[in-house]
Amino acid sequence: MISRTSIAGGGIALSLLVSTWWTPAWAGPATVLSVGDGDTLTVNASGRRTTIRLACVDAPESAQRPYGGQSRAALQSLAPVGATVTVQGNKKDRYGRTVAEILRGSTNVNVELVRRGDAFVYRQYLSGCDRNAYLSAEKQAESARRGVWSVSGGITRPWNWRRGGSSRSSSTTLPASSRKPSGRYRCADVGSWARAQELLKQGHTYLDGDRDGEACESLR
Repeated sequence: MISRTSIAGGGIALSLLVSTWWTPAWAGPATVLSVGDGDTLTVNASGRRTTIRLACVDAPESAQRPYGGQSRAALQSLAPVGATVTVQGNKKDRYGRTVAEILRGSTNVNVELVRRGDAFVYRQYLSGCDRNAYLSAEKQAESARRGVWSVSGGITRPWNWRRGGSSRSSSTTLPASSRKPSGRYRCADVGSWARAQELLKQGHTYLDGDRDGEACESLR
């Protein structure tokens, strides 16, 4: 278990996560190389490029505008490119991403994203994290109407969005273009890097040819 971070004063689709949650048996320093979305980043750990899926949280999808973009910006702020962070966790999801908590100094980045209203607590996969810290952070965000809680009751949860669930407001209604498609895509036809990551999460794993957890890197 990681050391608890004070929060006072201030997905990945379900099918893509391992059924048995992670045990934080490995921790080590790493350098942030890039931020994919609000709950995914890539680091260099001991000379090895590793894609991290943040544990115990689920951030809005890129298509859940403007919340997806705000969540990514928050993660970029908390763990900017070039920053040294500590990665704690060693289980992998179906895409081979390391599921982990990220620490920058004394700040638990995962918890802080929740406290800022830039991610939800992923209750179904909360085992292994400090449950009280995460739930307290989410309560703070909801009470202050921050980020995803600026809509009464919170925006459509990302896990429901990915399944095509109904929205709580017109601002978060799932557009038809974002629903799970049939058929195959080529990177050249996808249109944007962000859209490629959405398709990857929806199961189009062939778009990630080098299996590093990032689809269509040529579109960056």
